[in-house]
This record gives sequence, structure tokens and C-alpha cells, in this order.
Amino acid sequence: MENQTLVKEICPTTTQEWVKKGALLVDVREKDEVAELAYDVPNIINIPLSEFEDHYSEIPKDKDIVVVCEGGGRSLRAAGFLVNHGYNKDKVVNMHHGIIRWVQKGFPTKGNAASILGNTQNTGCCGTNTTPKAQSCCNDSPNSDGSKCC
Repeated sequence: MENQTLVKEICPTTTQEWVKKGALLVDVREKDEVAELAYDVPNIINIPLSEFEDHYSEIPKDKDIVVVCEGGGRSLRAAGFLVNHGYNKDKVVNMHHGIIRWVQKGFPTKGNAASILGNTQNTGCCGTNTTPKAQSCCNDSPNSDGSKCC
């Protein structure tokens, strides 16, 4: 089996900090998904996962990169691809939970956020209908980046 590097994951709150410092978001959702609901951040490009292998070289290697999607799965694959194709593992991260958690946290979007919220159960750690115990769980458990956010 090939030697593969694990990708660091960060939460939407930490992603906001990366964005403020100039990170580039790479949204790997398909174009129709982005047309319905998009992240509203200054530095973002859309390269659908279905086209990623043909266009990943358009992503600059000298910037911090946060790869995003709807729930975090596709972006994790794309981030791993980047790291395994010469991108610095310290400059490429995956945003865990995707635009679903981004919307739940009230972060800026363009389009129909109800399309995402209508498809999710807003329960559990950091969902919009969390119990105090679940909220405590979230804030007491550090993420892979050491932060205590979701």
C-alpha cells in the first residue's frame, strides 16, 4: 500500500480564522450545489470533485488552503489528493462537517440556506437544537487542531 499522509481537519469556526488570515477556500461541490447555496467568503474557488484531478493544479501551492464541501467527506478526499500530489500538509486542511455546520453556526452564505437546513437533523453536538449536555461535550473535547469548537 502507498504511504499516504493524513489530512488535518478544522471546524467552521477555525476556518473563519483561516479566512481572515487570507486562506483560500476550495469548494469541491458540484456547480449546481454551489448555485443553490455558496460560502460567502472573499477568497474562494469552485473545482467540483468530478473535475478535481484535471484542475487541481489551478490551486496555488503558496497559500493556505481550506477544502470544503457539503458535509466534509468529499473535501477530505480532495485535501488528501492535494497533499499526496505535492501540496504542503501544513498548508492544506479539510473543513470538517462542511457547509451544513457552517450554516448551523450562522456563518455567511449566498443563496438558499433552507435547502441545507431542511436536509439535516439539528441535534447532537453543536446542532441548533443541542441539549446543555451535548453542548458541554462539544466545548470540552478538543478537535484535531487543538481547538474546542465545532
